[in-house]
Amino acid sequence: MRRNSQTPPPPSPERTSRLHGTGRIALRILVTGAAGLLGGETCAKLVAAGHEVTALVHRNPDVLANDGSRVAVEPIVGDVSLEMFGWSEDRFAQVAASHDALIHCAATVRFDLAEEDYRAVNVGGVSNALALAEAGGMDFLHVSTAYVCGDTDGIIRENKPPPQAGFANGYEASKATGEGLVRASSLRWAIARPSIVVGEYERGAIRQFDTTYAAFKLIAEGRVRHMPARADGTLDFVPLDHVVQGLVTLVERMEDAAGGTFHLVSGQPLPVEQFADAIGAYPQFHRPELVAPEDFDPAALPPLERRLYKRVAGLYASYFQRDPHFSDAEFRAISGRGCPPTGQSYIRRLIDYCIASGFLPEA
Repeated sequence: MRRNSQTPPPPSPERTSRLHGTGRIALRILVTGAAGLLGGETCAKLVAAGHEVTALVHRNPDVLANDGSRVAVEPIVGDVSLEMFGWSEDRFAQVAASHDALIHCAATVRFDLAEEDYRAVNVGGVSNALALAEAGGMDFLHVSTAYVCGDTDGIIRENKPPPQAGFANGYEASKATGEGLVRASSLRWAIARPSIVVGEYERGAIRQFDTTYAAFKLIAEGRVRHMPARADGTLDFVPLDHVVQGLVTLVERMEDAAGGTFHLVSGQPLPVEQFADAIGAYPQFHRPELVAPEDFDPAALPPLERRLYKRVAGLYASYFQRDPHFSDAEFRAISGRGCPPTGQSYIRRLIDYCIASGFLPEA
């Protein structure tokens, strides 16, 4: 496992007492991006595990678990894109001194932004969060993405640093840059890399349908009928609950995780053809026509489909044209578990939940 080349500062006597005096770990954890899907459910699981959680929010003050329930956390308003999160020096110092760990979930996950937007949130936000953690001597768990591998195919190992080029979009590139900032810090840090996060494992439940789901809806309903895809392309869909439990495990075991990078993935790449077949198995949906990338011409699509492809579905087309196999050996070693079996049966649970919730039409 990779380890930080710089020796992290030892925990304060007060913190050591809090963690080990009763034999039970009870951390004071600040979670950025707490109003988001991943941040909200992470807060819920941390509270359930007995930790004291502060939830950093920005425009949206609601911190919700995946089931839509409000999480019993202390909210605090701040903007990660601003120096000191836009706080006064006293406020900054107070927050820094009162936490043991920081889980940095805050990020923009859109694929269609200008470079300066990614730089402000996904790079500047990491820098500002690191500054807060450094001021308080906090542990730092950074949430990145498994797709910092860019267009690399084959086995992707956790301890392999991101490439310098070959990213599909500004999001991936900014996440790779953010990882570099974390690795250069003097903190005790770890990096978590989820793949394509979708609904929880048992029922496929998810509280908000955005990003990937928006493209999926257009494809399933037949409004986008053609997608450029490699014959050997695969997708790594990972259940939300596997990712969240992984974050909880890593922050609780930071002494072992420090300096490591961990894939929170299914590790079971689903062939794009099987994904298309799963959609086509429902009578009310349309199986997308998968076109070889070299034969695909967006300009030849019908006008409405062309507009929807350009605005939404096309943003995700690169994921149909890659075949990464994410190894999660490091995460399995530290946690003793991996993702449960996924495949077409799991995809059907995701689709069934979309139908039951009204996001997709019934037959």
